[in-house]
Amino acid sequence: MAARSKKPKAATPKESEIRAQVKEFLQWQGWFVFYHLQGLGSYPGLPDMQAVKDGRTIYIEIKRPGGRQSPKQKKFQQDLEVAGGIYILARNIDILKSLI
Repeated sequence: MAARSKKPKAATPKESEIRAQVKEFLQWQGWFVFYHLQGLGSYPGLPDMQAVKDGRTIYIEIKRPGGRQSPKQKKFQQDLEVAGGIYILARNIDILKSLI
């Protein structure tokens, strides 16, 4: 009896790979995109990147599939959305295609 070959698992992309794809996709769509660097004095929970086009600003948090927001990230999202801002949790570019 022949042994069954196992199907290789698809590699989970790194956040840096997803971030690069998101940035490239948004720039291709005409958005001005920049990263936020966390550090001393940063607003707690600030998302990974921000994009602006035609006076519209979106804030984007990048997570790997299965990745979770920290409590500070959830609080930032809640505060931003209450103020009328747009927050996107992106695990790939598909969510952006449906929202922008």
